[in-house]
Amino acid sequence: MDLSYSPVHEAFRQETRAFLGRAWPPAEGATEEAVGAFRDLATAEGYLYRNIPRAYGGSEQPLDLLRAEIIAEEFGRAGAPLERRSRGLGLLAPTLLEWGEEWQKRRFIPGTLSGEYVWCQGYSEPNAGSDLASLRTRAELRGDQWVVNGQKVWSSDAHIATHMFMLVRTEPDAPKHRGISYLLLDLRQPGVTIRPLRQITGDSEFNEVFFDDAVTPADWIVGPRGRGWEVSRSTLKAERTNLNGVQFHNGMFNRLVRLAKETTRDGRPAIQDPLIRDRLAALQARVLATTYSTYRHLSMAAVDQDPGGFPLMMKLNGSNLAQEMYRLGRDLIGDDFLLAEPGRGGIGRREARAWARQTMTSLRLAIAGGASNIQRNIIAERVLGLPRDERTASAAPPQA
Repeated sequence: MDLSYSPVHEAFRQETRAFLGRAWPPAEGATEEAVGAFRDLATAEGYLYRNIPRAYGGSEQPLDLLRAEIIAEEFGRAGAPLERRSRGLGLLAPTLLEWGEEWQKRRFIPGTLSGEYVWCQGYSEPNAGSDLASLRTRAELRGDQWVVNGQKVWSSDAHIATHMFMLVRTEPDAPKHRGISYLLLDLRQPGVTIRPLRQITGDSEFNEVFFDDAVTPADWIVGPRGRGWEVSRSTLKAERTNLNGVQFHNGMFNRLVRLAKETTRDGRPAIQDPLIRDRLAALQARVLATTYSTYRHLSMAAVDQDPGGFPLMMKLNGSNLAQEMYRLGRDLIGDDFLLAEPGRGGIGRREARAWARQTMTSLRLAIAGGASNIQRNIIAERVLGLPRDERTASAAPPQA
């Protein structure tokens, strides 16, 4: 593993810094219009939306994870905005690039980048979460449109989305993994009912969505009919990648150290407590291991080596590591964590509330992008070659 950047990549770093030096921050301030204009310029210069062809609104750059990492580092250092984050961009666009018809790419990807289409995901159902292939929402082709009936749940931001990419059962008599199709659907119609779900944080980010003879055009199917399970793997692969990140874990650890300096135990900063220092040291070791494991992945990508099961393991590790850091944050906040108005006697109220909120929110990390227990099963069976459990062997998904 070579952890140094090549002269070519170091030259690219200098080019990136030079671009940021002349383009950011804008003279008029970081207004919404200025940020949009900066993103347009950065895309034209090849820094943003690199994996999306120019025909669909991207900058169409060759795959180079090292350059992507340099861009993230330098934009972060300059405080410049990166790509607009959305489920449509991070999940649907890669799926369309791999499976979509040409007209679908030209219609939906540019509109997703511009914000015309705001997407949510329709995968999980009340009795089909970890065992997603048990889904029962069905779609029947009637003339030139699909008619959809059923229910989805845990659909993040469905209440503010305009469209949904979803898995539905279109072949009721086929084996459960082969009877599923991948549809796109406009949520703004009478046959769709969206009900926000109140979370432990008091927010309502998740939703349950009901379909009663909702319709979508016959050609809004992505990939072949009945092969939606295969298509969905592209989305899940993108989701697991998006839930990872060196900067995310490093940034969270730095916040945790600041929190330990600002909170007190027995009249002195918590960071002076040997037990707290021990927990911080253990977490820092894991953050460094995650960082260098990611660099290993980048080094493999630089020479076109297959990462194998590495992304699966990084997703599992990333979820666990983030939750452990939030647990320490919870312990540092102490009793304030339980108060309706945290922070009265310790750190600032806003900071205490933010940690409490994020700790509660972190509970979903073990589910989003693939439940951790399912990740363990996949790693055990497909990466380590361990035998399948007898109970699940007969229901195993078809091999790609």
